[in-house]
Amino acid sequence: MASKKTVEELTETEARAELDRLAAEIAEHDRHYHGEDDPTISDAAYDELRKRNAAIETRFPKLVLPDSPSKRVGAPVSEKFEKVTHALPMLSLDNAFSDEDVRDFATRVRRFLKMNPDSELALTAEPKIDGLSLSLRYEKGRLVTAATRGDGRVGENVTINAKTIDTIPVELTGNVPEIVEVRGEVYMRHDDFAELNKRQEEAGKSVFANPRNAAAGSLRQLDSSITASRPLAFFAYAWGELSKRPRETQMGMVQWLSEIGFSINPLMERFTDLETLIAHYHRIEEDRASLGYDIDGVVYKVDDLGLQQRLGFVSRSPRWAIAHKFPAEKAVTELLAIDIQVGRTGAHTPVARLLPVTVGGVVVTNATLHNPDEIARLDVRIGDTVQIQRAGDVIPQILGVDEDKRPDDSEPYSFPSHCVCHLETPLVRETTAGGVEGVVRRCTGEFACPYQRREHLKHLVGRKGFDIDGLGDKQIDWFYERDDDNLRIREPADIFTLQRRQQVSLNKLKNMEGWGETSVSNLFDAIEARRSVPLDRVIYSLGIRHVGETTSRTLARAYGSWAAFEDAARKLAEGDDEAKAEMEALDDIGGAVTEASGRYFSEEENRAMVDRLIAELDVQESEAPAAADSPVAGWTIVFTGSLERLSRDEAKAMAERLGAKAAGSVSKKTNLVVAGPGAGSKLKKAEEFGIEVISEEEWFERVGEGA
Repeated sequence: MASKKTVEELTETEARAELDRLAAEIAEHDRHYHGEDDPTISDAAYDELRKRNAAIETRFPKLVLPDSPSKRVGAPVSEKFEKVTHALPMLSLDNAFSDEDVRDFATRVRRFLKMNPDSELALTAEPKIDGLSLSLRYEKGRLVTAATRGDGRVGENVTINAKTIDTIPVELTGNVPEIVEVRGEVYMRHDDFAELNKRQEEAGKSVFANPRNAAAGSLRQLDSSITASRPLAFFAYAWGELSKRPRETQMGMVQWLSEIGFSINPLMERFTDLETLIAHYHRIEEDRASLGYDIDGVVYKVDDLGLQQRLGFVSRSPRWAIAHKFPAEKAVTELLAIDIQVGRTGAHTPVARLLPVTVGGVVVTNATLHNPDEIARLDVRIGDTVQIQRAGDVIPQILGVDEDKRPDDSEPYSFPSHCVCHLETPLVRETTAGGVEGVVRRCTGEFACPYQRREHLKHLVGRKGFDIDGLGDKQIDWFYERDDDNLRIREPADIFTLQRRQQVSLNKLKNMEGWGETSVSNLFDAIEARRSVPLDRVIYSLGIRHVGETTSRTLARAYGSWAAFEDAARKLAEGDDEAKAEMEALDDIGGAVTEASGRYFSEEENRAMVDRLIAELDVQESEAPAAADSPVAGWTIVFTGSLERLSRDEAKAMAERLGAKAAGSVSKKTNLVVAGPGAGSKLKKAEEFGIEVISEEEWFERVGEGA
């Protein structure tokens, strides 16, 4: 992939560069797939990207990016619908790609729960429907809200559209709890899809690439009559918030969903023998073409809901479930061109433009080429016939070149040596302290580079940042290119001074082509609404390298206020060891984040730019932990030594469930250390700082829980 070396062959430097590249690529594919219903690569290709990312993180755990794809779900919500915050996050699933991966999953579950290797572990298995995830909230038995997954925390309100789907009951049957949140997949059957495309073609309208796109596009219509005219269906397979849980197993709960009015998949079964479960997967794989609807794998879940609760979650996915995906699909096409894209961090990424080809029902036009080393390894040239692999619904991977079909006049591709922004800024490869070069080439111009400056602005106004309606990519480009100082937006603070500058301007925005009284008024209102913004969004919006959405939340929760975070970041810039130790003690925060934060605030231009932005804002302090009634809510806790009743991961999950922060190392901000046998340096450091140390048994007594 970025480097076509196997994960075992990668050096630490190559692995770091590869993780950077994979994070950017997967995020872009997530945006196309979840946010636009327009995937640019196959499911198989996408899964291969995530699989490689996970393998590198496993081998190099210290290199895991704070905003790694392994910690993200879905994409930002669309501008078209009202937002709905999910009572419980809608998480994604980790993937297995082989029978051995499934066996490893079962081993991990047993190890986490401290079960004997040969003890019985019941798992359910059900087809993984290739559709659009939907959450249905019922109160007193009636449907009140239907929401898409969105980014996992916030989705789109599609209630009116969902009510047009026959297999979604508007009212539940039987005696049901006060609150019932049902989750499942909206999909379209093959015969219905074919009939829909036939009608589209006869009406002179564009046809859909595949049933998944048709289902997603149909559900996300502003006109519900269009949704009603489309043949959509819904399989229920999970639940979210429940005021009372009626069953104690996964299988029992899904059967209960059937009893209250939902369609469930008839191929779902429960297994206690792992090899029989795997054989079930292969039977479904063989029969998938005859099912009448698209599936892309089989999902396994731990059946016992008590064990599910103990297993908990890791960032974007539950520990108690995994998706066993089907193999990738391949196709052959022509490479028409190689374009260079410049990212927010200056990375120059080559993108292959392909003669459109359909792979597994999806039309593919682009493939990433990752970096110069990948181009050289493949010796891929414009005009070549290439084999591509689609493994999911993201940008495909180029597997190789058919040199027998290579044009006689073809020439090796020459990667640019300078930034394509025309500043003639040399491209550089980042190096380690030992002088080993990475694979990604970056422009060093940073904010002097118009591409990077623009991308920073787009990052700031995006859905995960300030989320300013009416100020998208096209509008940022438009404002950036203005010559008039009273119209131009070149840095973040310019967004919030635009209305003031317009009051004294001769060139009124409302008089410009494409603008008007209403659109300008709406834009100014949207900007004003974002002057008050949560701390985590401010941190994320700065565009500090390695500081993504998850890390921003961690930092906001740890520091609480902008003043505290800025003070810590500026101390990092000054080389303050205590500030560095304090930040790195936060769970999932490592040297990459502290180094990047210090480097960002060491630049005078960056500090001045941030100061001008903050002067325009009211930055909201971070919210207190949810479990306020817990005796350890808001505390920072470190577990060390060999815990006997809990695995280390389970202990951390338990602390977080109680509203505490589980840190990886001891600092002066640590409130409590739970030490088991064999505790070493962390115990010693706790004693030096005078931090309370208790045993595992005392921990259970403190929080009032049993193991």
